Amino acid sequence: MTDRYSPTVRRRRLSAELARVRKQADLKYEEIARRTKIPRSTINNIEIGKKKKPTLAEVTAILDACGVEDARERDAIFDLCRQSHMRGWWTRYSDVLPGQYVGFELEAARLTTWEPLIVPGLLQTPEYVEVLCRAVLTKPTDIQRNIQARTERQQLLDDPNPLELWAVFDEGALHRLRRRPDVLRSQLEHLIRRAEEPHITIQMTQADDLNPGLSGSFVIMDFAAPIDPPIVYLETDTDGIYLEEYEEIARYRQLSDHLRLAALRPDETLHRLREMTEIE
Repeated sequence: MTDRYSPTVRRRRLSAELARVRKQADLKYEEIARRTKIPRSTINNIEIGKKKKPTLAEVTAILDACGVEDARERDAIFDLCRQSHMRGWWTRYSDVLPGQYVGFELEAARLTTWEPLIVPGLLQTPEYVEVLCRAVLTKPTDIQRNIQARTERQQLLDDPNPLELWAVFDEGALHRLRRRPDVLRSQLEHLIRRAEEPHITIQMTQADDLNPGLSGSFVIMDFAAPIDPPIVYLETDTDGIYLEEYEEIARYRQLSDHLRLAALRPDETLHRLREMTEIE
C-alpha cells in the first residue's frame, strides 16, 4: 500500500494477533494467566488494546503458553510489539491533536468523511484553520501549532501512494466565511484544486436543504490490510469515540451512501465551487 507507518495501527494489530493465537490454542484467559504468571486482567487488556504497550517479555510468554513455535510467525508478532512502542510524529502536537485518531488516519487507505458545519480538516487552508481556532476560542499560543499539525496531516494527500479521500460537507461551511472574503476565496481555490485530483472526491450538500447527516460529523476509515478492520470515528471534545462493530460500521456506510445521493454530484460540486469564486 504505502510506507506510511503508524504505531497506533500496529498496537491494534498486535492485540488482534495475540487474540487469534489464544483462540487457535483454545485457551481461556485463566489458563494463559496460570501458565505465564501474568494477571488475567493484563492479558485481557492486551487483547482489547487497553494496555497500550505490552512488553516483549509479556508477548513472548503468551506465545509460549499458546504453543506458537513457528519462527516466522513469532518474529512477525515480535516486530509488531517493537513497532507499537515507537512514537509517531503527531506526539509532538499532543496538546492540539487527538493522537489516536491521527495514528489511524496515517495508515488508512481510504477515508470517507461527513462534516455538517465546517470544511473537512484534510481540505482546510492555513487561513481557514486560523479562523476556526479563533472561533472556538483556542489559546493564541496554540493557533500556530494547530496550523502546523493540520499541514502535516494533509501530507497524506500528497504521498506517492496517497490516501483516497471522499469528503462530503455542507455548503453552509463556506457561507460562514462571507465576512472574510480573502479566507473564503483561498479556501474555494484550494477545494477546486483538490477536487481535480483523481484520489480526492468532494461533494457538497446545499445549505437550504435538510439531509440525513444532521445528527453530526463522522469519519469512516478503511485499511488495506485485511487484518485491520474499518473504524468509524465520531468527534467529541476529547479524543472522540471509535466504533468497530460490524453493525455500527454498516450503519454509517449506509448513512454515507444516503449523504452522497443527497449532495450535489462531484462534477456539480466543482461547478458550484467555481461559481462561488466568480461571485466573490
